[in-house]
Amino acid sequence: MSYQEKNITVSLFSHVLILGFYLVKLFQMVQSGGLVANSLFSLWAIVIVSTILVNIFASILTNIILSIVHAIRTRSSEEEQFISDERDNLIGLKGMRISYITFSIGVLIAMLTFVFGQPPLVMFAVIVFFSITAEILGDAAQVYLYRRGF
Repeated sequence: MSYQEKNITVSLFSHVLILGFYLVKLFQMVQSGGLVANSLFSLWAIVIVSTILVNIFASILTNIILSIVHAIRTRSSEEEQFISDERDNLIGLKGMRISYITFSIGVLIAMLTFVFGQPPLVMFAVIVFFSITAEILGDAAQVYLYRRGF
């Protein structure tokens, strides 16, 4: 498993956990009587901040752990080279394209919920859901392309 593949897998795992947390909390809100603006805004803040922080810390920890494992395996003090070549860039672009398409479809669905008379909070909840889902699908596509060999 390459460095990029490990980093993407960590990102994918963190996005899945955050999406699970978001869906559980959103389901609890709907079951308790609907979407209340204050609690929904705080949920969005928690989800967005946790997405940013978890991805940053997970990426840093992954780099540190991979460097330690590389030093133990090779028994040398030279640093591992984390080089990204053209193949890595193309895989990243394909994953990003899938993320953009998914998010665009999500925004279209969110606008349709608003057109069909749903409150604006539903529209924004759908947008947050599809933004996290788009990241998951983009990361999954990148892992698949790395496994397939491009």
